[in-house]
Amino acid sequence: MALTELAKENEKIIALTADLGITAGLERFKTTFPERFYNVGIAEQNLIGVSAGFAAGGFIPYCATFSNFAAMRSCEQVRHYLGYMKENVKVVGLGAGFAMGMFGTTHYGIEDISAIRGIPNITITSPADSTETVKTVIAASTFNGPLYIRLTGVMNNPIVYRGDYNFEIGKAVSLKEGKDVAIIATGTMVAESIKAGKILEEVGIAAAVIDMHTIKPLDVVAIDKVCASTKLIVTVEEHSVIGGLGSAVAEYIVNKNTRVPQLMIGINDFFPYAGDYRYLLEQCGLTAPQIAEKIKEKHNLL
Repeated sequence: MALTELAKENEKIIALTADLGITAGLERFKTTFPERFYNVGIAEQNLIGVSAGFAAGGFIPYCATFSNFAAMRSCEQVRHYLGYMKENVKVVGLGAGFAMGMFGTTHYGIEDISAIRGIPNITITSPADSTETVKTVIAASTFNGPLYIRLTGVMNNPIVYRGDYNFEIGKAVSLKEGKDVAIIATGTMVAESIKAGKILEEVGIAAAVIDMHTIKPLDVVAIDKVCASTKLIVTVEEHSVIGGLGSAVAEYIVNKNTRVPQLMIGINDFFPYAGDYRYLLEQCGLTAPQIAEKIKEKHNLL
């Protein structure tokens, strides 16, 4: 709906998909602007190439497919057309993390940040909820350059933002203050981290919670602030612990003169058994009680 409204104001906005129009929520866009909607079929590499061509012609293409197909199957096209050529394409990675977990390992989107983060010139975002997704889509329309929008979670995921707030690509949002621990989360793990923070409060651990919706580039000002004010940095992500948000934060703070211990919570180096969404989160220790327990154990060792 947000993209359709944007397209009414800007005739350069177009939408493309690799046979996922309904899944991507593009049916209204297709009905309203049939001449600006393109389904390239089950051909994700072609999706990126065609989108880059439109961008080179002055259009603002939003192209949507499953996150693992966008980042893994199309990695060469993303690297060449978006990273190297800097075409103004907005890639929407659907079903990131375990949202498509019932289909098994082929549809897990758990390495996409790692794959794309190593490519120069591409900005990576991961909204916390539907509210932030809308704000990201709107901000993307005026953002100059290739952008990867990583969408995690399933239907009825918790809402983090119930009111309006200031959103800017590259600027983290502080959701809760705390002097003992700083939880830096992204995507669906923001809601889980808020719940984990409340559990920690019950045992006397004051946890700050930060929504790091932009993973590349990181908001280093926000990181500097919590490094100076807390005893432990915790990163939480619905992604592999290799190459994701935790790695990005570690790469930054390792070069600081004043270092704070870091705990990385995410998907360890394995493929979990297929199942429904909550089951997969539990397998990987990514529910609020499990996150709180890991933080408590690490905090008690300080």
